[in-house]
Amino acid sequence: MTPSRRFRLYILALVLTACWMVVVPAGAQQTTPPTATSSAAASPGPAPQASAPAAAQPKVDSGDTAWMLTSSALVLMMTAPGLALFYGGMVRRHNVLGTIMQSFILMAVISIQWVLWGYSVSFGPDVHGLIGSLSWAGLRGVGLQPYPDYAATIPHQTFMIYQMMFAVITPALITGAVAERIKFSGFLVFMLLWTTFIYDPLAHWVWGVGGWLRNLGALDFAGGTVVHISSGISALAAALMIGRRRGFGTEPMPPHNLPLTVTGAAMLWVGWFGFNAGSALSAGALATSAFVATHVASAAATLTWMLTEWLTRGKPTVLGAASGAVAGLVAITPASGYVGPLSAIVIGGVGGILCYHACNLKTRLGYDDSLDVVGVHGVGGTWGALATGLFASKAINDAGGNGLFFGNPGQLLVQALSVLVTMVFAFVGSLLLLKIVDAVIGLRVHEEDEVLGLDLSQHDESAYTLGLVGSAGSAGGSGFFGHRSPSTH
Repeated sequence: MTPSRRFRLYILALVLTACWMVVVPAGAQQTTPPTATSSAAASPGPAPQASAPAAAQPKVDSGDTAWMLTSSALVLMMTAPGLALFYGGMVRRHNVLGTIMQSFILMAVISIQWVLWGYSVSFGPDVHGLIGSLSWAGLRGVGLQPYPDYAATIPHQTFMIYQMMFAVITPALITGAVAERIKFSGFLVFMLLWTTFIYDPLAHWVWGVGGWLRNLGALDFAGGTVVHISSGISALAAALMIGRRRGFGTEPMPPHNLPLTVTGAAMLWVGWFGFNAGSALSAGALATSAFVATHVASAAATLTWMLTEWLTRGKPTVLGAASGAVAGLVAITPASGYVGPLSAIVIGGVGGILCYHACNLKTRLGYDDSLDVVGVHGVGGTWGALATGLFASKAINDAGGNGLFFGNPGQLLVQALSVLVTMVFAFVGSLLLLKIVDAVIGLRVHEEDEVLGLDLSQHDESAYTLGLVGSAGSAGGSGFFGHRSPSTH
């Protein structure tokens, strides 16, 4: 059987499975829980005031709903155009469309997955603390009234669509580690499987009602473990599995269009307010606090990355400043709803320094993380999750917890456990999925296709019709920090 035929059969099997999930009996379809309980401690940042008293009937608040729909749009903007341009500018010119396409197409693929089964697996009625049941498959029982266990003042579908945007961007982050060499068909199948078997269970463990890490008291306001550590560690697995780009470590690897990258970084910075402040799940004081923490942390990381690079390399770079901004946003994400402005500055500032040095390790260790997903998201997310265990304060969010610096060393231990569990689960699970997809479909393009570029070999298109694609690609791979990579110069 040819690889293309196996691919078609595999897609058909996935479609039939999805249809079966929609039509089978759903079991218990509870639309309103018996009691409204606070979820701010471990879900994506509901405000203390967002959970209604047990005796009160949940009621849709138009202001909260408007803020959450706006936040959903902001988070979607983070994937495309934000991440698409950020990554697209850092690859060689003959791979820019292929790179942008990877982010763009996931907005379609994961959105359908989320409606058919992803939301139910992530946030549906708990099964032994490990996964949500399929009771909400196809959004059965997910209506326009609030579901107070998650958010008492917005429609259940508003919460669902907001969480969909997190599910969309998380696998898109991984694409930066395997840029310029992954086959589009293998990419699609792997990302669909990864979202289903890695992201969805993790989201339930940390944010879903009954999730075991949530019950343990792990704090992750907007995705330090669920989004950034999971994608960063899975990116490492993918980079190791697929292998290095042709010419990595011996040929120059400059980004082809830094204005695109900086534009994408600026869009990410703006969209991140929906990511973090939106995780308050209401338009109130907690959203304001998370907004402020997010901004000042990113500003601090921009400065510390730039200054570190200036001191170590002699000149500050535009790419370094943009990278520092993203590193700060990653670092503050899990803590954004639990810390004040001064703590946020420290978290962001340290994150900028750590991520800068982490991104320079790949040439020493020999793995090819093309756009430094491991260094920024893996290391930044890990620092942010641990920093939450240091700086979290109930004075900021009473539904959260105090960290080590506020008298509760146990919180740091819980955070460390959640980091370790996420790393092991994401790495091992990703390797298994990668091996399956590689055996059935194949993951890496042929050498001649890699030389030609993904734009032409995978999509039969060229971003720059006036240029010579072959000459643009002959210099070898690019990279997030390609100007730091060894070259023959």
